[in-house]
Amino acid sequence: MAEEEERGPGSVYQMFVLMEDLLDKLKVLDYEQHVLDKHNINPLSRHYFVSSPHMLSNSGEQFYMFSVIAAWLISLCGRPFDTPQEYDDPNATVSNILSELRALGGQVDFPPSKLKSGSGEHVCYVLDQLVEKALKSKGFTWNRPLYPTVEVEEECVQEDDAELTLSKVEEEMTQEDEEDEEEDGLDLDALKTRTNQSELSGSRPAVGLESDVNAAEWNLEVERVLPHLKVTIRTDNKDWRIHLDQMHQHQDGISTSLQDAKGCLFKLREDISKTLEKVSSREKYLNTQLEHLISEYRQAQAQLNKVKELYQQASGGVTERTRILAEISEELEKVKQEMEEKGSSMSDGAPVVKIRQSLTKLKQEIEQMDVRMGVVEHTLLQAKLREKNNMTRDMHATHLLEPNTQPY
Repeated sequence: MAEEEERGPGSVYQMFVLMEDLLDKLKVLDYEQHVLDKHNINPLSRHYFVSSPHMLSNSGEQFYMFSVIAAWLISLCGRPFDTPQEYDDPNATVSNILSELRALGGQVDFPPSKLKSGSGEHVCYVLDQLVEKALKSKGFTWNRPLYPTVEVEEECVQEDDAELTLSKVEEEMTQEDEEDEEEDGLDLDALKTRTNQSELSGSRPAVGLESDVNAAEWNLEVERVLPHLKVTIRTDNKDWRIHLDQMHQHQDGISTSLQDAKGCLFKLREDISKTLEKVSSREKYLNTQLEHLISEYRQAQAQLNKVKELYQQASGGVTERTRILAEISEELEKVKQEMEEKGSSMSDGAPVVKIRQSLTKLKQEIEQMDVRMGVVEHTLLQAKLREKNNMTRDMHATHLLEPNTQPY
C-alpha cells in the first residue's frame, strides 16, 4: 500500500492500460495464427493477464498461456527456445524466460516468484518487454498518425454544423445505449474511437468564433440538457455485477450450511469411534473366553479328518472286491453258456455229473463270498454308526455350550 501511494492513485490501473497495449502489439505480430491456432487456444481478452479481485482467474491456465506466448516471442527475436509444456516445472520455465530476457537486454529487478501466478503487473511487464524486442527484430516501427485535411467553409455552414452536432451526439448515444444493452455492457473503446472519428470528421474552424449568447441563458440551457446527456445502464440478468452478487450470496449460504454440517459430522464421527471401540473390546473378551472351546473344536476336527481317511481306505477295499466279484460273475456266466452248449451236444451223463458237482462247488464258493461280503458290510455299517454317534455327541456338546456363551 505504501508503494502504491508513492507511485500515485492511478498506478493500480496502469496494468489495464499496459495489457491493452500488449494485446494490440500481439495482434500486430499476428499471434492469432502463430499461437492460438497452433495450440488450439481461445483468444485473449483485453485484461487477461491483469490481477484483480473483480475478475475471474485461473492461475494454471494463465501461467501456461504466459509461458507459451513468451517462448514464441523469444523465438521471434532469433533465439532458440522450446515451447513449455503444461506439466513442466514452473520454476525452471520462469528462470529460462528471465535469463533470455536478460540476454536480450531487458531489465529484471523483481523476484521470479512474481511470475508463477500467471497474472499481475510483472507478467504484463515481461511480455511487453519481449514483444517490444520482437517488433524491433522484425523491423516494425510506429508511424505518426495521418489526420485528414479539413477544408475551411463559410461561417454560416459552421454555425449550422455546430447546431447539428448536439443532435447527432444524442442520436449516437441512444444508438450506443441500445447496442450496449444487446452486448451486455458498454464498449468504452468503441465509444472512444467513435468520438475521435466524429471529432476528426467534423469541421474545425480555422479562426476563432465569437459567441453573442448570454452566459446566464447558456447556463440554464446546460442545466436543462444535462440530465438527457447522462448514460444510464439498465440492470440486466446477464450483467456480471448481478452474477457477482449472486456468487457472494451463494458463498455465504454454503459457509453457513457448512458450519451446521461440520457439527453433525463431528458428532457422527465420535459416535462411530465409540461404537468401534466397544465392538473391539467385546471381540477381545469373547476370544479370551472361548479360547479353550476353540482348541477342543480343533482337536475334534483333526480326529474327524483321520476317521474320514480310514473310511475312504475301507471303502476303497470294498470297491476293489466288488470289482473282482463282478469279474468272477462274468466268467461264471460264460462258463454256464459253454456248459449249456456242450450239454446239448453231448448225451453222456458223466460230464453232466461233473458239471453239476462243479456247479455245486461254485454255489458253495458263492455262498462263502456272500458271507464274507456280509461280514465286510457289517463292519462298514458299525464304522458308520460309530462315526454318526461321535458326530451326534459333538453336536449335543456344542448345543450344551451355547447357553453358557449367550450372556457374553
